[in-house]
Amino acid sequence: MQEGYYTSGEFARKANVTIRTVRFYDKQGILKPSRVGENGYRLYTDEDFGRLQRILSLRYLGFSLEEIMAMPMGDDADDVAHSLAMQKSLIQKRMRHLESMNRALEDTQRIVEQSRQVDWNRILQLIHITNMEHMIIEQYKSAVNIDVRIDLHRRFSHNPVSWFSWLASQIDFMALKDILEVGCGNGELWQHVEPEIIRARNIHVTDISEGMVEDAAARLASDMGLCFRTEDCQRLSCGDGSFDAVIANHVLFYVKDIPQALREIRRVLRSGGAFYCSTYGRNHMKEITSLVQEFDSRISLSEVALYELFGLENGRDMLRKTFGQVEMRLYDDYLLVDEAEPLLDYILSCHGNQGEFLNQRRGEFKRFLEQKIREQGGIRIRKQAGIFVCRV
Repeated sequence: MQEGYYTSGEFARKANVTIRTVRFYDKQGILKPSRVGENGYRLYTDEDFGRLQRILSLRYLGFSLEEIMAMPMGDDADDVAHSLAMQKSLIQKRMRHLESMNRALEDTQRIVEQSRQVDWNRILQLIHITNMEHMIIEQYKSAVNIDVRIDLHRRFSHNPVSWFSWLASQIDFMALKDILEVGCGNGELWQHVEPEIIRARNIHVTDISEGMVEDAAARLASDMGLCFRTEDCQRLSCGDGSFDAVIANHVLFYVKDIPQALREIRRVLRSGGAFYCSTYGRNHMKEITSLVQEFDSRISLSEVALYELFGLENGRDMLRKTFGQVEMRLYDDYLLVDEAEPLLDYILSCHGNQGEFLNQRRGEFKRFLEQKIREQGGIRIRKQAGIFVCRV
């Protein structure tokens, strides 16, 4: 036995799991031993306990093995702290959901016991609340993926002015009082706007995902005075002419009925109001697609080409059907990525079928990326993004 290492049996006993569980995770490629001894023994380290804790916690919370394999699993203090914060956030959301479910059960039980009648509307409500459990997992996964993608841009962008700082600079806040953001995501935009500007305005930060709204509210300072709520931009609850501006950052290509969303946004804007909406072009991050398809031609990073739904090439014509004046402004930037792991995490966070082909070959694909980085001195990835400024 080598100092600092545990055999499979010792590792399982110390972690209070069965050796069958350890072997299963090894076979699935999600928790490989740190080394294999000359005698063939599979050996684990203390860092492996950290990985096992994350696996067991995320499995309990409803993630599949494939989803867990696609998540960053670093061992340094920052990675572990981030992972623990991630798990804590999801557990807190699940606790709030269970508390809500418990209250609904108690209320329904009390009504049935007192009236001796079944309130089928309440039973239907219970079904809806119960079914929300899987939605919490889906919302959380979306937030994690957004953070991964933002981090790649933050670390490797060439332009010293970040996308969100540039986006904020395109919005004429001095001329605005009442502002609505649809599809807020994790609220990153408002971290690039001066707090005194935010406090002096009536800003509504919304998203169709309740989990996203909660993440944004937790991320942003409570004393800024931002109003957070869940909204579907195809059916806004606001009255006609409620806002001086509406902001939609990389949102419209996810909307099922874009013309309906544009009509709603136009409805809630005042005369002279502005709609700021950003999107990509067909060449945005194209080199990443080329990389993954060189590795495995079956991989597609997106089920649909988002820029075809609403992009820089077709967005102006789509917007002109609703807005009288449409101006396009482009953001100049590219990425130069010299680390394989962040790029690998980015690729695994995409919406396509890459997990099916890369989860079991993660190490092989990482080595493929490392080789490309060595050969090229870094992987250069062009950006093609911009914003349409529309006037009523």
